[in-house]
Amino acid sequence: MVAELLFNASKAWCEDDKICILLSDSKEIRFPVDLNLKLKNASFEQQNNIEIICKGTGLHWPDLDEDLSLSGIMEGRYSV
Repeated sequence: MVAELLFNASKAWCEDDKICILLSDSKEIRFPVDLNLKLKNASFEQQNNIEIICKGTGLHWPDLDEDLSLSGIMEGRYSV
């Protein structure tokens, strides 16, 4: 069971083959795109087209039909 997050994503982008997430507590987390098959096989434009969803608790890539939860990312789950 995951505890309720005390922060959310305020910005997300792709840089140097990593997905970067700025959190509301000013911390930044990153993970390599090649840990997710859809992101790994996508163009940079598709990787960088990220929407913050669910009040900042999730990320959505509309071009790839991919969603990741912030809690999953924090636990090291980068793919469904």
